[in-house]
Amino acid sequence: MSVVSQVILKADDELRYPSNGELQAINTFLETGKQRIKIVNILSENEKKIVDKASQELWRRRPDFIAPGGNAYGQRERALCLRDYGWYLRLITYGVLAGDKDPIESIGLIGVREMYNSLGVPVPGMVESIRCLKEASLALLDEEDAKEAAPYFDYIIQAMS
Repeated sequence: MSVVSQVILKADDELRYPSNGELQAINTFLETGKQRIKIVNILSENEKKIVDKASQELWRRRPDFIAPGGNAYGQRERALCLRDYGWYLRLITYGVLAGDKDPIESIGLIGVREMYNSLGVPVPGMVESIRCLKEASLALLDEEDAKEAAPYFDYIIQAMS
């Protein structure tokens, strides 16, 4: 939920007008809107490049994943991994766009550890894959934009750790 929605709902629940601090939070959110949209555009337009680079780096770090018996061994399994990487990147863009981690939590993280455990997917491997996704993504952004986007990747990494 965006900061605007949060402020409105909180004020309404308390039957009051938004406070000066809440209005300043909305102002900051609106001022950073162009930057957030720019970041989302860069990440979404480069999804394939990011996913390819991240997966190559993951396979380099963890060749056991694509070796016989590994979770990403075989075309189908590898394609599922790449699909998940794209899904997580899209989830990151939702958070960046909202300027909030709530979309990441509500859409993508509830029950994720349990799901991967039930499928026999090593959660530490997924954490490493998100780190690779972060590195590949931030490499395409300037320093200021990377600083804005990094916490959303870190949020997923922390939630899975």
